[in-house]
Amino acid sequence: MIKTLIFDFGDVFINLDKQATYRELIKLGLSSFSEEMLATNTLYEAGKISSSTFVSYYQQNFPTTTKKQLETAWNAIILDFPAHRLQFIEDLAKKSQYQLILLSNTNELHIKKVIENMGIERYKRFKKSFHQFYLSHEIQLRKPEKEIYQFVLDANSLKANECLFIDDTFENTEAAKAAGIHVWNNNPLADDIVHLFQEKKDIFE
Repeated sequence: MIKTLIFDFGDVFINLDKQATYRELIKLGLSSFSEEMLATNTLYEAGKISSSTFVSYYQQNFPTTTKKQLETAWNAIILDFPAHRLQFIEDLAKKSQYQLILLSNTNELHIKKVIENMGIERYKRFKKSFHQFYLSHEIQLRKPEKEIYQFVLDANSLKANECLFIDDTFENTEAAKAAGIHVWNNNPLADDIVHLFQEKKDIFE
């Protein structure tokens, strides 16, 4: 029996353009992400380095760019948050049928952009809908590391087989599945979180 729903954020609730940052950085002189860049991105997402350190690193690689240009390029991935999805999670929270947890790989610059796009009041409403709201840069853990799933289970005294985790990234849902958690690897091009109970009715029956 499912008692806890664990949601990803990007491409589950908020729309993303995952190629946008790469396209914008190409305009600033990037040819491809080096291994060092990818490692730096991971450190930043896990909150192991500050936003200023992160932006400074890219400025060293692209010395003709400004901080503003780099931040704009980095945040190009963030799109809109459809109103019907906010309504969905608020309605679900009001029913108090499930424990609701957000578990997102989100860095500081991205969450600031999310709030800017949504507006602070809508963001507060969204966050208030969850019992726990975990952003990777705040807990210094990121998906698909197995430690992040164990952290959520332990911190909330959850049984893995009573949880459903929804994420659009296959590696993330596979890692959760390995921890014994039920999963839905949603396709943002075809699926919408508001159809969760229709799409995964086999799990809830």
